[in-house]
Amino acid sequence: MPISISDPGVKLVAELRQRAMALGFDSFGIARADARPDLPAKLNAALDAGWHGDMDWMADTAERRGSTLGLWPEARSVIMLGLNYGPESDPLALLGEKRLGTISVYARNRDYHEIIKGKLKELAGLLARRSGAEVKVFVDTAPLMEKPLAEAAGLGWQGKHSVLVSRDFGSWLFLGAIVTAAELPVDKKGSESCGSCTRCLDVCPTQAFPAPFRLDARRCLAYLSVEHKGQIPLEFRAPMGNRIYGCDDCLAVCPWNKFASQSREARLRARPELERPELGEMVQLDDAGFRALFSGSPIKRIGVSRFLRNVLIGIGNSGEADFVPLVEKRLDDESPLVRGVAIWALRKLAPVRAEALREGLVAREKDPEVLAEWGGDNP
Repeated sequence: MPISISDPGVKLVAELRQRAMALGFDSFGIARADARPDLPAKLNAALDAGWHGDMDWMADTAERRGSTLGLWPEARSVIMLGLNYGPESDPLALLGEKRLGTISVYARNRDYHEIIKGKLKELAGLLARRSGAEVKVFVDTAPLMEKPLAEAAGLGWQGKHSVLVSRDFGSWLFLGAIVTAAELPVDKKGSESCGSCTRCLDVCPTQAFPAPFRLDARRCLAYLSVEHKGQIPLEFRAPMGNRIYGCDDCLAVCPWNKFASQSREARLRARPELERPELGEMVQLDDAGFRALFSGSPIKRIGVSRFLRNVLIGIGNSGEADFVPLVEKRLDDESPLVRGVAIWALRKLAPVRAEALREGLVAREKDPEVLAEWGGDNP
């Protein structure tokens, strides 16, 4: 049963806000669970257009995802929390260093799910004790649309790149949610403040935005390098550059980021080995080495084959001929995903050498997608 605590609610919210800041959160806001009745229509339009790519789970959970009440009918309030992870330096600077790989800022530290979840549980426990109401905690682990709810709770607004933008922390906020049956006083909705700025749209290397505030994941390098399980389509390999996990371009150019680093704390400082990863070292990782290097990192979830796929694209785009022996070693990789992109990288770096090896490799190859890599022209 929903529980109304409107009279003592202001005092409780003040206590929760204070505790949230003590736990390390940088933003706190509350919205009604039914604050965004427009979401089902927007979600269905995106799904109908196919913008979710092969993230079938988005379509499978559409009914629950479109409404907090669809996920939990007893929900009455949503507390949205934000944690600033603004980088110390410009993440786009590494795009020009062709022997290095670029890892998205959010993945250079421990898995943000683990960073946030414990803090959320502690805060939710306080709410449950004080209110007697049931609570549920979410960190990108359920069909809950955190960004629109964060906008409704006043943490910021969804920018033209579809990511939440904060006046205080720019585009660099991890989000977490506490959904509760308690009816809490709500905050004022965030107002969109992008103005005429289109930097995030203009910088996208693959034109993944069909319109402002709309994202087609099928063209997004963050999606392709992390969520997409198959081979990277040819048209996106050259634009991918040396991005070996994620893409920060649209986030990094946001003018509101100038405020993000001012409250940044050491707890979110990047692991040094993930700030400037050497492509030549990354391509030599086996499964054990991959798991050891990315222990506790969100990168571990994509597995070594998809990671090597990304690294080999970076190597193919590097123009560095001394990578050729390392690429050749991957032509016999047990994963067809890796073999296929190794062919592409070799043809980019050493087309004569690739042609010399072609006949022997084709003769023993059984996978049709790998064979197709030999048959196509490099972009």
